[in-house]
This record gives sequence, structure tokens and C-alpha cells, in this order.
Amino acid sequence: MIKKEPRSVGREIRHKRVRTKISGSAECPRLCVFRSNKGIYAQIIDDVAAKTLVAASTLDKEVKTKASNIEAAKEVGDLVAKRAIKAGIKTVVFDRGGYIYHGKVKALAEAARSAGLEF
Repeated sequence: MIKKEPRSVGREIRHKRVRTKISGSAECPRLCVFRSNKGIYAQIIDDVAAKTLVAASTLDKEVKTKASNIEAAKEVGDLVAKRAIKAGIKTVVFDRGGYIYHGKVKALAEAARSAGLEF
């Protein structure tokens, strides 16, 4: 009988493949996205120093939509961009986390771009 791998395993393989090509530095950190069934999370990470510089998620008080949908992704993208600009970060490298660039991930990226982040 053929055994099929779960989707999460395929996503982790794709994420590792992307991470071999993308890394963040102090000058241009990495905007990493994670989505689950309950929420969406975004972090701006300096991989050289192994530090999270800025983070935002649907768990924050500033985000009104507490679900994991496109509206919440737009709010999280806007919030992470505002926090990054306040911290002095203007350009980032986008890490989609192994997810396809569609739906929630695309909404978060476009909201962060419209709020002032460059990638």
C-alpha cells in the first residue's frame, strides 16, 4: 500500500529548500510568515545574529480580526510593517515559509508593501 506524506511534511521540505537560498542580515532581514488554522504570524529575523527584530500576529491586541483569514493577514502585514519602520527597517527579504504565494500569504505581503516595507 502506498503511504502519502502529510501536507505539513511537504511544506517543511519546500521551506528548507527556500531557506538555502534566502537568509536575512542586519541590513536586510528576513520577513518570515507562518499560518495555521487558528492564526497567522509574521516575524522579521536577523539570521546572522539569530534574533527576532519585530513580530506581529493575530494574537496581538492591535489586530481586531482574531481568525486566520485574509482580513487578519492584511492587518498583521500592516502591523509588522509599521513596527519594522518604527525600528528602522525599510527593506526585507520575503520568506513565504513553504506556502504558495496566494491567499493569506499574498495578502500579508501586499499589506506590508503598502505600509512602507520594500521587498
